[in-house]
Amino acid sequence: VDEDILKKQKEIDDWLPITSSRNAKWWYAAFHNVTAMVGAGVLSLPSAMSHLGWGPGVVILILSWLITLYTLWQMVEMHEMVPGKRFDRYHELGQHAFGEKLGLYIVVPQQLICEVGVDIVYMVTGGKSLEKIHSLVAPHKHIKTTYFIMIFASVHFILAHLPNFNSISGVSLAAAVMSLTYSTIAWTASVHKGVQSDVEYGYKASTATGTVFNFLTALGDVAFAYAGHNVVLEIQATIPSTPEKPSKGPMWRGVVIAYIVVALCYFPVALIGYYMFGNNVEENILISLEKPTWLIVAANMFVVIHVIGSYQLYAMPVFDMIETVLVKKMHFRPTRMLRFIVRNFYVAATMFVAITFPFFGGLLGFFGGFAFAPTTYFLPCIMWLAIYKPKKFSLSWCTNWICIILGLLLMTLSPIGGLRNIIINAKDYHFYS
Repeated sequence: VDEDILKKQKEIDDWLPITSSRNAKWWYAAFHNVTAMVGAGVLSLPSAMSHLGWGPGVVILILSWLITLYTLWQMVEMHEMVPGKRFDRYHELGQHAFGEKLGLYIVVPQQLICEVGVDIVYMVTGGKSLEKIHSLVAPHKHIKTTYFIMIFASVHFILAHLPNFNSISGVSLAAAVMSLTYSTIAWTASVHKGVQSDVEYGYKASTATGTVFNFLTALGDVAFAYAGHNVVLEIQATIPSTPEKPSKGPMWRGVVIAYIVVALCYFPVALIGYYMFGNNVEENILISLEKPTWLIVAANMFVVIHVIGSYQLYAMPVFDMIETVLVKKMHFRPTRMLRFIVRNFYVAATMFVAITFPFFGGLLGFFGGFAFAPTTYFLPCIMWLAIYKPKKFSLSWCTNWICIILGLLLMTLSPIGGLRNIIINAKDYHFYS
């Protein structure tokens, strides 16, 4: 009987998106990580800098880069810390650290908010980028954002049926290359424009409260620019592993390369963009650049391609969760039909929410604070403390506690700014206008 059960388990594992193929190379990990990490948020970094100011801005950029690199290292290490077992999913690690039930309740809601939230934001981003292209190419025609979001979603009704991580590695590579390309366009075009004549670096808001709220929102924007942690174990699960050659070697190499690329995307855009335009920089730096038109159209096209890749990358673990529940708990047969229905339903749902709330970016600053900060900044540290139990006041103990405290501060402060923005936006908002 046991053999039958094991065989069934193996069949299901071979069917599920995350555990089905374990022959990825380390460079797959590199570009999956770049795609997951570099959001289209990189284009709003200069405006975040203008709310933070030079000193705090630079410190926060570098600090968040270091802390997230450290927590990512912890996750890569913990993936195989029990010999002969692999934690292929974030919540499996959570269950090991906090216990069967509690682990699920702590990790799954947060991971779902992050992944589904990012997917919805990307629906809006993709739609808006398409709209920008259209307004630049055919300025006199007006089409509603709603339709652009539908056009963007149409791609995903097809791509969502790629079965697992390795099958989307092509999409992901394209996305990773694109993210580097449009970041480079953003900062080189800024250099070409030169420092503006009326440049100012002071805070923009007229009131003290406005300045504080803007500061908090920007804090959230920068902090969540590094949010690849929700899919990192799932990416590592695709790398082959033997006791002699554990998967953490190639995975870590991929992560380091990814982080160098991320730094090359983020730092020049944030610093040069702010230096050239000062506090007059737009939310999206491409808008500040305006001309030459062909370049901005190209950059927006690259954003669309990148967001397509990211959407799939974040959707994969969600598909995995839904399919796991259906097959293991509700005992559906693992068939093509089941997958077809589940994935189309998911794409349709994210599209519907995106169309209903196109100011979702503000919502993400709000929800993101509750979900991104933990999964990226302090959950890995808490798990590390729970599992390895380092000595009090040793280096490891101190580092983890510092990260946890900074992460908790982030979690409490950034939603405040996000909430205020939502309230301001919602005043003049009409459904499906």
